[in-house]
Amino acid sequence: MRSLPVPDPGVADQRSATRFLLWLAARIWPTLVGGMVLGIVSFVGQALMPAVLGKAIDAGLVARNTDALVRWGLLLLTLGISQAIVGIVRHRFASFNWLAGAYRTVQLTADQANRLGATLPKQLATGEVVSIGTADINHIGGALDILSRGTGSLFAVLTITAILLTTSVPLGLVVVLGVPVLMTVVAVLIRPLHRRQETYRDQQATLTTRASDIVAGLRVLRGVGGEAVFAARYRAESQTLRHGGVRVARVEALLESTQILMPGIFLVLVTWLGARFALRGEITVGQLVSFYGYTVFLIGPLRMLTEVIDRLTRGHVSARRVVGMLNLRPEIEEPARPVQVPEGAGELVDVESGLAVRPGRLTALAAAAPEDAVAIADRLGRYADSEATLHGVPLRELALGTVRRRIMVADNDARLFSGPLRTELDPHDRADDATIDAALVAASAMDIVEALPGGLDGRVAERGREFSGGQQQRLRLVRALVADPEILILVEPTSAVDAHTEARIARRLGPARRGRTTLVCTTSPLVLDQADHVVFVSDGKAVAEGRHHELLDSEPRYAAVVTRVEEGEA
Repeated sequence: MRSLPVPDPGVADQRSATRFLLWLAARIWPTLVGGMVLGIVSFVGQALMPAVLGKAIDAGLVARNTDALVRWGLLLLTLGISQAIVGIVRHRFASFNWLAGAYRTVQLTADQANRLGATLPKQLATGEVVSIGTADINHIGGALDILSRGTGSLFAVLTITAILLTTSVPLGLVVVLGVPVLMTVVAVLIRPLHRRQETYRDQQATLTTRASDIVAGLRVLRGVGGEAVFAARYRAESQTLRHGGVRVARVEALLESTQILMPGIFLVLVTWLGARFALRGEITVGQLVSFYGYTVFLIGPLRMLTEVIDRLTRGHVSARRVVGMLNLRPEIEEPARPVQVPEGAGELVDVESGLAVRPGRLTALAAAAPEDAVAIADRLGRYADSEATLHGVPLRELALGTVRRRIMVADNDARLFSGPLRTELDPHDRADDATIDAALVAASAMDIVEALPGGLDGRVAERGREFSGGQQQRLRLVRALVADPEILILVEPTSAVDAHTEARIARRLGPARRGRTTLVCTTSPLVLDQADHVVFVSDGKAVAEGRHHELLDSEPRYAAVVTRVEEGEA
């Protein structure tokens, strides 16, 4: 995607959308040009068939010349067979162009989503992303698909116009003057149509986001009795979307009727004029039949030309939205010249708070304010820019791939995806059964696997909705342990489990991570008691450290946070 010229970040103007469509077209230019050439051959061949039919009537039937009738009949058959073959190949090219445009857009947006990471949900609504992956790719693919038929239709209209002008100037002028009139009428309708379509598309994205939020928070809504309120809001927004769809449909219906009415007027007018000319002897019977065939055939190309305008405009609107997403920049940028960092265990330091995570040990971080612990985890995982260092090298000077490979931050916002449980716990398919079983035991999650039909091969529903909050938390911990990163940062990994399960996890976590560096952000006494080293953070700074029981005796603020007792209470 680096070859795509883009405007300033966050800006998606008309020019950038045009460049994006041209960039897509350039990637598939052989099939695009091939489809357009085949479209010209196919449509021009169809345009010539009425002329051949007219010649067969005049030279064969009217003149009672059997040889001429056979010759023109064979030529007509040849044109028909050729059109069938060329039409099939053209359709294959057009389908390839549609698929290439649509799914190349999917690849680009998926890669961009991966690059943006945690930045994406902050800058773009869920519904907007879903709409890009559904509606917008269809419109972009359609804009590339229509080019072959549109080019063929244009050449067919030009061919018929030339034939009519050669045979009868008045009939040719009807087409020459009528086509611009039709295009003008369509252009007048297209502009308000696409304004309404863009508004409808925005409303659709908003409603999709609302639906996603409701589904994600359904359990909470039920708990607080908010289902009726949110259902009413969704119903109101849904009705707004419906009214927007009706407004779009009104203009679409008018456009469709115009596409039928205007070519129909051509058909009636040319046939009527041709019949009058034939009665006066100015044209032959065969030419009259040809003119009728031309006008009937013209209905298709003329409608196709209006469809070209419609699809290209839709594709352009969708391209603007795609470019808008592609122009987003991650909060954390790759360094211009990444620095190499030594392999092996090294000290991880958060300079801002003064926290030093010692290699090969289980360190616990107890923060007076939970948001301080989250901020430190973000800085140490380089999800926020900071002066944090590994082996004394600032993380901002390391390649992001290196940081992600060596440091993993596992928090409670991580998602479970649909699919086999084994794949969910080991997405890279690198762990054997013994490793997975050991992680399940350490996270006290064996009961979850035993209860799931199919065990590790059983399927997980979307977002793991069949599991309780505590079960999901334990499965996320299993996934982190199976990954076995050099440095693992866990944010409140036991906040949703009961005390007995928490005690088992606390006892087993250290042995499961023996020899590896682990930082656990928690205020649970059960977990803190099992840590090799505990650091207490207050007001964003590390103010005390030692073993759990030492801090309980020496640091009243720590004791108050851990035991949930306010300072000054007995």
